Amino acid sequence: MPKLSINDLEINFEIIGEGKPVVMIHGFTPDSRLMKGCMEPIFTKREKYKRIYLDLPGMGQTAGSKSVNSTDDMLDVVINFIDTLIPGQSFLLVGESYGGYLSRGIIAKRKDKVEGVAFICPMIIPEMEKRSLPEHVVIIEDEEFINKLSEDERNDFRSNNVVLDKNTWFRYKNEVVSGCSIADQEFLSKIKKRYGFKFDVDSLSFESPSIFLLGLQDSVVGYKDAFNLLSNFPRATFAILDKAGHNLQIEQEVLFNNLINEWLDRLLEIK
Repeated sequence: MPKLSINDLEINFEIIGEGKPVVMIHGFTPDSRLMKGCMEPIFTKREKYKRIYLDLPGMGQTAGSKSVNSTDDMLDVVINFIDTLIPGQSFLLVGESYGGYLSRGIIAKRKDKVEGVAFICPMIIPEMEKRSLPEHVVIIEDEEFINKLSEDERNDFRSNNVVLDKNTWFRYKNEVVSGCSIADQEFLSKIKKRYGFKFDVDSLSFESPSIFLLGLQDSVVGYKDAFNLLSNFPRATFAILDKAGHNLQIEQEVLFNNLINEWLDRLLEIK
């Protein structure tokens, strides 16, 4: 994968396809494999989209930096990355978890360039103690398969997912755990101390087609807090999916694909 120099950072990224840019922003600790795993299948039957996957600082193959000390700094890096890679172009945004929070920041700073946005289990409130969260539960468990995993694997799998079966495990391992295992935890710990934006990220409304995909059993960011943004996104679909935790894109793959495709169809209608 190529790298793009942004100040003292070398941002690792990958471009797939040609056409309308779609900037994919993963969550906190994983890397771009999370976004590629769920979004590339969407585009096997869609042409004229340039998918842009990047690793955020301290995650994946992008090293951390002494100049990045907060989420405000992280946002500046992402905006500089976009401005440098696709200068002057409009684009679509897809943000997962922390990437959804950054996406709201991008809208606040570059609203005129964002044509549409999709939020996957978005982080709405930075402070964990202020979030409305359901208790973690397991909805489906394939005990025969689960017993084949090591104790550490079982504990990690059970703590982060609500559908515990073979398909979820292999996607979770390849798309989520793979990135988390190489993250720079020391660097990320300082970002955690300044996790929220210093500015009002929701001062603007966003009138273009958008979608919020929320897991009913998401005990990491929850789903209820997203509805505080209803008035800010008048063209948004808000979908709460049962049998879905913080890895909704894996646990409810068919619904995820259908709803993302419907969002893309809505965007085509306004051309």
